[in-house]
Amino acid sequence: MTMPSEGAYVVDVRTGTVGRYVGQAGQALRLRPVGGGREWVCTPEKVRPATAAERISAKTAYENARSRGEVP
Repeated sequence: MTMPSEGAYVVDVRTGTVGRYVGQAGQALRLRPVGGGREWVCTPEKVRPATAAERISAKTAYENARSRGEVP
């Protein structure tokens, strides 16, 4: 995979989690959950670009959790 551009949505294939690329930590990529939260790191070979459906699903899940008061 080529390096994603900052802010790009990617999927951590180890967990299936959609995150946004926010930068590098050495050789690892720094990812942040949709809607914000604690960053995690992942090696470049363990991510792939998120599909449009995955981006929409992650954003919808966040908005639903926010409307229930589960996240700020």
